[in-house]
Amino acid sequence: MNIVKRKNVDLPSIFDELFPTDWFGGIANQVANTTNIPAVNIKETADEFMLEVAAPGKAKEDFTIALDHDVITISTEEKKVETEATTEDTKDNYTRREFSFSSFKRSFKLPQTINKEAINATYTNGILYVGLPKREEDKVKPKRTIEIS
Repeated sequence: MNIVKRKNVDLPSIFDELFPTDWFGGIANQVANTTNIPAVNIKETADEFMLEVAAPGKAKEDFTIALDHDVITISTEEKKVETEATTEDTKDNYTRREFSFSSFKRSFKLPQTINKEAINATYTNGILYVGLPKREEDKVKPKRTIEIS
């Protein structure tokens, strides 16, 4: 009897689709997981809070930012990947298609110190920056010394 040693080939199997998580709670096959919630950093300075949303592959037109009372919601809508091209000239013969563009929605409750009229947003290099300026009376004032007369 010959023992054939199989090389460790990283090919997806039916088990990856049936059991998408590994034993330690992580995702075993990231491609099988199509719901993506972007990572968010929240940074505070003396003048504002800054939300940094990691959303590569999007355009600024893809985002919707809504403010409802004290809740700001950042969302995108799903884009369908065409399965067939419309003309024979542009038709590609894929053997596998794993690209997907999924929707997401993230909501954050804003503190009372935010100037809601001055909220701004920019999208640069795959990161959406949402500036949440503080109200003038809530900004951190620099330390000062008081002269004794």
